[in-house]
Amino acid sequence: MNFNKISTEYNKEVKTLNQILSVNNNNVNKKVKGNKTRNSGPVEINSILKFFSIAILIFGVFMICSVSYSMYKETTQEAEKVKPVIYVEQTEDAELLLKITHSKPLAKIQYNWNGEEETEVQTNGQKEVETRIEIPTGTNTFTVHASDENGQQIEYKKVYTVEGDINIEFEPEGNNLKIMADGKNELLYMTYRWDEEEETKVDINSNETEQVIEIPKGLHTLTVIVVDENNKTETKEQEVNGVTKPKVEITTDGANNFIIKASDEQGIKKVEFIINGTEKYMLDLTRAYESIEDRKQFEYAYPLHDGRNDIEVIVYNESDAKENFKAFVNK
Repeated sequence: MNFNKISTEYNKEVKTLNQILSVNNNNVNKKVKGNKTRNSGPVEINSILKFFSIAILIFGVFMICSVSYSMYKETTQEAEKVKPVIYVEQTEDAELLLKITHSKPLAKIQYNWNGEEETEVQTNGQKEVETRIEIPTGTNTFTVHASDENGQQIEYKKVYTVEGDINIEFEPEGNNLKIMADGKNELLYMTYRWDEEEETKVDINSNETEQVIEIPKGLHTLTVIVVDENNKTETKEQEVNGVTKPKVEITTDGANNFIIKASDEQGIKKVEFIINGTEKYMLDLTRAYESIEDRKQFEYAYPLHDGRNDIEVIVYNESDAKENFKAFVNK
C-alpha cells in the first residue's frame, strides 16, 4: 500500500475544503455589506464545516482499513510461501539423524537411497518430525522430500560414504563373473543366487575370498550375501547381462596368407586386425551380410609380409562383447 498516495489524497481534500470555506467567506462578507440585517452566514459555514469534517473522517477510516487489510493479506501470502526446514546429521553409529521442522503441520515426508524405492515417514500432522536412518555401506546418495498442507515442498540431497565391515565386488572374467569379498573379521560363508532361484552356499572361514561363477545368458539379477564371525551381514545386488564372447583363432594356408577364423552364437558385427602394431584394418560385417545367420561363422585371409608378422585380432559380436587374439607368423 502506497502511504504517500494516501497522504496526497488527504491533502487534496483539505485544500478543497479551504478553498470552499474561502469562497463562502467572501460571499458572506458581500451579503453583510449589502444587507446588514441578514445573519445566516455563520450557520451556513458551520454546516459546511460539519459536512466536510465528517467526509474527511470517513475517508480517513476507509484508508486506514484499506492499509490494514492490504498488510494482513501480504503477511498471509508470505506465510503461505514459507517452506519446511530440514536438518540432517551423521552420527558415529553410521546413522542419519533426520529432523524436519515447520510453522505449519507437515503433510508428507519421503526419503530414498540412490533414487530407489521411497520410504515414507509418518508425520501425524505434527510441525516437527525426527527419525534415525541407517546409512548403507559404500557410497550412496540420500534424498529426502518434505511438504506441508499447502503443498510447499523442500528437497535435501547428499552423498554419504561409509566403510563397512564387509566389502563385496564383482568383476567379469571371460564368460564368467568373479565375486570378491573381504572383511575386517573372519568371513564364515557366502551365498549367491540368480533372480529368485535357490541359493548356493560357499564356506569361507577366512578374511577374504574369490569365487568364479558362470553367468547365464540374458539379463539377470545376482544377489550375494556374505556373513562374518560376528554375524554381521553384507548384501550386494546387481543386474548382470550374460553374453558369450566370440571365438577366434589365427591359422595360415601355408606361407602366403594368415587366416582369421571367428564364430559367435549372436552373430559377428565387426572384425579388427593389426599387423606389426602399425597396419590397422576394420571389417564391418553388417554391411556385407544382412542376415545374422550369415555372420555366425566368419573366415578371412590376408597376405603375410616377409619376415615376422605380429598379428592381433579383435572380434565383436551383436552385444559388443569382444575377444582378442594375438599370434605371430613367420614368412
